[in-house]
Amino acid sequence: MKRSFLAATAASALILTAGCSKQDANNEAATNAATGAASAPVAATPAPPVDRAELLQDAVSALQETQNALAALDNKDGKAATAALERATGKLEIVLARNPSLALAPVDVSVVSYDVLGSVDAVKALRKSAEEALEDGRLQEARHLIDGLASETVVRTSNLPLATYPDAIKAAAALIAQGKLDAAKAALEAALGTIVIRDVIHPLPLIRASAAIEEARNLAANAQRGAGDEARIKQLLNTAREQLRLGQALGYATKDQMKELLKTVDEIEEGTKNKGAATSIFDKIRDFFKKATQSSQPAQKK
Repeated sequence: MKRSFLAATAASALILTAGCSKQDANNEAATNAATGAASAPVAATPAPPVDRAELLQDAVSALQETQNALAALDNKDGKAATAALERATGKLEIVLARNPSLALAPVDVSVVSYDVLGSVDAVKALRKSAEEALEDGRLQEARHLIDGLASETVVRTSNLPLATYPDAIKAAAALIAQGKLDAAKAALEAALGTIVIRDVIHPLPLIRASAAIEEARNLAANAQRGAGDEARIKQLLNTAREQLRLGQALGYATKDQMKELLKTVDEIEEGTKNKGAATSIFDKIRDFFKKATQSSQPAQKK
């Protein structure tokens, strides 16, 4: 789904677009980000590889069975609720047996992308209008002005906390056995409320700037490059600068990190003159991009 809208401010030329898509449960890359299996000792026999798609499915099944138990409790059917919780417990035990060190079991992965199609000046004008509104105490106006002011892809993973969720399921089953169906329902609802949401932000200006730098790096590695490649390197560095300034205006990373990235682009431009490769500078900026992306992550709720 794609949607675009015109920001009703002095920066009216700024168009914000957003799109979202539900990732398949087999999304291995996202699942890898949501799990944290410890490496086996060097001297030990390697454990068989974990089938992450199957692990994800077992965790999803446990969640679904919890919801089935709630539905049964709504109908005052303790027997059906107990059976559903037994199935949920079995699935969670399988998950833990396959990966004992796993703290969070992913049950849902989604991806949402937002993009700003406009100039750096337009973003700055919109930001200034929002800051002025905030200073005047017009909080809601400021909120609407900056709503959607982002250029990023967000990978959101919902996880079952394996340190507490299995015990909560067992506690609810015990309440059902005692005939306390309402208490069991409340316990299950509380357990569902412990699902942990983790967002990973991928700032698009940083991604685009990094891609331009990498292409420039490949061209600069050729000491026999011609005038066309030289012109392309210059164009790519200008693209990287433009994207970094956009990311700076949008508030990604820290001010010092963005300044350092822009400074390093200038160093690359100087280092690639006279068919220079500037390898060490290209290496350095890779690390700067990594740190800037890390600084752009949201604070995780504990």
